[in-house]
Amino acid sequence: MHRSPYTRASDISSNLLAPLRLGRFHLSHRVVLAPVTRCRAINYVPQPAHCEFYSERATEGGLLITEAVAVSQAGIGFPHSPGIWSDEQVEAWRKVVKSVHKKGGIIFCQLWHVGRASHTYYQPERCIPVSSTARRLPKNCLIRLPEGEMAEYSQPRSLSTEEIPLIIEEFRVAARNARRAGFDGVEIHGGHGYLVDQFFKDGINDRTDVYGGSIENRCRFALEVIHAVASQMGEKRTAIRISPVIDHLGAVDSNPDALFFHLMSELNRKRLAYVHMTEPRFNNKGADGLIDTTENCSKFREAYDGLLMLSGGFTRESGMEAIRSGAADMVSYGRLFISNPDLALRFAIEASLNAYDRSTFYTHDQYVGYLDYPKLKSEEIRQGWSKQTQKKKVRSGIPHHPKLNIQPLSSTMCGRMLASPLAMRASPHSHVASPQTPLLVCSPSNP
Repeated sequence: MHRSPYTRASDISSNLLAPLRLGRFHLSHRVVLAPVTRCRAINYVPQPAHCEFYSERATEGGLLITEAVAVSQAGIGFPHSPGIWSDEQVEAWRKVVKSVHKKGGIIFCQLWHVGRASHTYYQPERCIPVSSTARRLPKNCLIRLPEGEMAEYSQPRSLSTEEIPLIIEEFRVAARNARRAGFDGVEIHGGHGYLVDQFFKDGINDRTDVYGGSIENRCRFALEVIHAVASQMGEKRTAIRISPVIDHLGAVDSNPDALFFHLMSELNRKRLAYVHMTEPRFNNKGADGLIDTTENCSKFREAYDGLLMLSGGFTRESGMEAIRSGAADMVSYGRLFISNPDLALRFAIEASLNAYDRSTFYTHDQYVGYLDYPKLKSEEIRQGWSKQTQKKKVRSGIPHHPKLNIQPLSSTMCGRMLASPLAMRASPHSHVASPQTPLLVCSPSNP
């Protein structure tokens, strides 16, 4: 059974705006920037616009997760997406991290290898994409090429048993590079039909070696990747994202309950920062395609003893309910955070939200659809907090609680976010080594 300190609906700290201890970090709220691919890199290198995009969304004690960052060029599957395999990329990411830390924010780098979800166009020397299998993606799945045209995914080839350690080494080096860039942690992308998920799901994985067949074997690749990444970052700065109940990019399994209950039992042996799960509301059809379903991640939540983050079409209200009910410790937002750089502040004062424009999600303009969404104005912020104060006055039986500072992005003044007396007031980086200071590296069996 998951041991969460926030499971009572009557507990004022059980909401999105409450603080949370995340390993060495003190989160001031639980509204997290989800990893959202934006296709704004040039030659796989982050640009100055990336610094602005992430710093705009940073709040003191707030957690951001980067867009998926490829561990090698062979791991690329989107046009103009970034990597972290070269010194140039590390230096570019260092600037992004600095811009977030300057705001007091915390930032994890999501490490990614798309596996078969690629095209020879993106591969070094136009090689064939690699995977756990030689099975091609379903023909109804299409990949976006650099000029915007859509095409079928390329035929992959199955990695030999001897090649798999080379891929794991790419993840290890990428984690080392993330540490060099100053990232506070890394999240391994283990869902949505990409390489790690291609090993998990038996609808894809048809191997007959030690990485295929049984559930234990199909989890082996992910666990070895976690071990390699944690050797560089430490377990408490390592996380993984999984999608147990969605079938994106053909990632289906004959018995997902057994598969992911086993994975949770293995993850319980570790001391990861968190596990990030995508609910089935995730899809590529926009808001009109979001549907509720009886199939969700709650069963896996009960099996995991650590901190859990959920994503997938959450609103302010459903996010609040997820925290209150104990279904999640944190909630990550993609589309809403894209269009609302000050999303946590808007949630705090219950301000209206900007609508997002899906047509600009994957364009390559360094400004339009990327940095042009407006933030709240100072007067709007003042009025919002005034309304919250009035609401507090009319509530009965709720004692006054101190306020937790959060940086509103449209003003140099601090806004105020309601929080409990449990708020940690130490700087989120008070125990964090600087990019020039080696991090303490923990083995998988040690804290």
